[in-house]
Amino acid sequence: MSVTESAILEALRQVEDPDLHRDLVTLGFVQNVRIDDGAVSLTIELTTPACPVREQMKAEAEGVVAALPGVTSVEVEMTARVRERQAPTGDLIPGVRHCVAVASGKGGVGKSTITVNLAVALAQAGARVGLLDADVYGPSIPMMMGCADEHPFTESSKILPIERYGIKLMSLGFLLEEGQAVLWRGPMVAGTVKQLLQDVAWGELDYLMVDLPPGTGDAPMSLAQLVPLSGVLIVATPQHVAANIAGKAVQLFRRLNAPILGVVENMAGFVCPSCGAVTDIFAGLSGQELASQLDAPFLGSVPLDPAVSGSGDEGKPAIIAHPDRPQAAAFREIAGKLAAQMSIRSYADEPVSAA
Repeated sequence: MSVTESAILEALRQVEDPDLHRDLVTLGFVQNVRIDDGAVSLTIELTTPACPVREQMKAEAEGVVAALPGVTSVEVEMTARVRERQAPTGDLIPGVRHCVAVASGKGGVGKSTITVNLAVALAQAGARVGLLDADVYGPSIPMMMGCADEHPFTESSKILPIERYGIKLMSLGFLLEEGQAVLWRGPMVAGTVKQLLQDVAWGELDYLMVDLPPGTGDAPMSLAQLVPLSGVLIVATPQHVAANIAGKAVQLFRRLNAPILGVVENMAGFVCPSCGAVTDIFAGLSGQELASQLDAPFLGSVPLDPAVSGSGDEGKPAIIAHPDRPQAAAFREIAGKLAAQMSIRSYADEPVSAA
């Protein structure tokens, strides 16, 4: 008995994307089905190269096709194409498929560290990533990415972003003299955020990560009003005061119709390098409890590790400087979950027709 393409597609309807809760055929993921005397090859195009269940879906697809009568071999190629966000006419960043703001209620929770390492994790997974430092009062991304002494060039009236570790970077820190303080009121902050978005040659990006200043001031409000955000990532430490203020940041973004993609807990516990024992440094509300209170997804915890902050001070993200430590694994896992949340948002309100 020879196998047919229709039989293959019908079999693949058994494989469901666990995040989107629809089968691969209905989602339109299955492409380029070829049959050569029982040898079957096909492509599955996912919504992100950072898909956390990529290998699981590949194995399931191979299994259901291999079980069909007449199939002698199965070859499944996994690819990805990030879906575009819904952008209005006159969009400030037309080549950017997803824009993610990383926010915190208060300073000192490691928001910039989380942003940098998640950006690198997404880039390592194969995504095209940009990183905008929107903290106009205390820009730290240039130092953390090892390019504090660089200055961008312009071309055709556009600022060319600095590139490090496969990521396009822009920060007000690149445009200021060393030690220069920013003494601006609200309208100037809003105008600067707008310029850093529209005047930079971002090109085609899958994800633009935006590191916001802490709190609920002009920069967060301007970004949410200027750009149709794919969503906001909230960073908090397990402290009651951090959780309380993070809740206020969530309220602000929800009032501005910016969806909350999830909560990340930083400095979750100290892992002893000698014995492996985990010690909780802070005794407040955990990230999972905070996410439950805020009715938002919990994306994961990053353990307290001196190497994380130390590597940032040296200009090398921790996920690159120490790829085998527990924090690096946490960053990769959280990046996958963040990408999954953006895919869920992309499909949430769109009907998908069966193939």
